[in-house]
Amino acid sequence: MKKLMDCIRDGETLMADGAMGTQLFERGLRIGDCPEIVNLEHPELPEEIARRYFEAGAQIVQTNTFGASPLRLAQFGLDDKTEEINAAAVKAARRAVGNGAYISASVGPCGRTLKPVGDITPAEIFSSIERQLRAISAEGVDLICIETMIDLAEACLAIEAAKSVTPGIPIAAMMTFDQTSNGFRTLRGVSIRDAIHGLEAAGTDIIGSTCGRGIEQMVRVAAEFRRFTPMPLLFRPSAGIPVRQGERLIYPNTPDTMARHVSALLQSRPSIIGGCCGTTPEHIAAMAVRIRHS
Repeated sequence: MKKLMDCIRDGETLMADGAMGTQLFERGLRIGDCPEIVNLEHPELPEEIARRYFEAGAQIVQTNTFGASPLRLAQFGLDDKTEEINAAAVKAARRAVGNGAYISASVGPCGRTLKPVGDITPAEIFSSIERQLRAISAEGVDLICIETMIDLAEACLAIEAAKSVTPGIPIAAMMTFDQTSNGFRTLRGVSIRDAIHGLEAAGTDIIGSTCGRGIEQMVRVAAEFRRFTPMPLLFRPSAGIPVRQGERLIYPNTPDTMARHVSALLQSRPSIIGGCCGTTPEHIAAMAVRIRHS
């Protein structure tokens, strides 16, 4: 395969996979459990999920490492297993796709708030992500995906750590926005324009947004991104805001719904499109068809 950034420079739009957590819950993960421990206890699960997304048309599949930084694993008493958990996640994804798809290393927020509002220092966050990425990079990945960030400072620290540990591997950085009376903002009040400026200055290769309230909102977020930057863009909308039915969460955006909005999302010329919470291999298959025929 071509290198991922060569595809992007050639103007291709790549299809990424969908939600990992949603698929793990479908396979028995309970609310409150650590999603990343399955990498060690049931490695066949993330492998199967990656394979199903690959077979659905995903050209980029993620590792089950969103919450696998030592700071986040410490909430489950698992920080001493950081290296094992991250290495196992990359191996599971690679077993699923071989060399047929790009492997994206998922890096999520640490789950704590920076001082002076919170109790964590920039050095602690940097060190945590650095340790996670050392374990990931030792197994070999094609993309570092820093995602679902709401704090620009934390996102920039993650980019800094990635540039330090994994030079030569492209970095994508995505933040999560919601509509407010003052435009799209993260929960920490970061605007799209400020996010773009901060992420660009930190040295990321790809920027964008993930999660949110569904693909219709993401179409508007994407247009806002393109207004302010010529950079490669990546968008992973959720399947909407779920409602609980018994023990299950039901997401309103069906595969057909998301596929119908792909053309509008493509107007912002994204380099990568995927799915977030609630999306399934069926969503990815439907969206991939629209991309191929665009």
